[in-house]
Amino acid sequence: MCDDARPLVEWAAMKVGVVIDEIDVDDDDTLLSLYGMRIPVVLGPGDEVLAEGVIGDRRALERVFLGLEWGQPR
Repeated sequence: MCDDARPLVEWAAMKVGVVIDEIDVDDDDTLLSLYGMRIPVVLGPGDEVLAEGVIGDRRALERVFLGLEWGQPR
């Protein structure tokens, strides 16, 4: 995750009590082919794309996180 997006994602995750598992897509050819031009990509339950590309609004990301049922796919 880029240095610009990391603090926003970490802040939103902390606010709703979820843990971030950061994966470097450059280390995995399959993930790089899926997400390469879209990174950073934030995935939620069931690998649903929650945010991608420019992530600049931590409150919007927090609202997305709050709208999910963690531990179960939507």
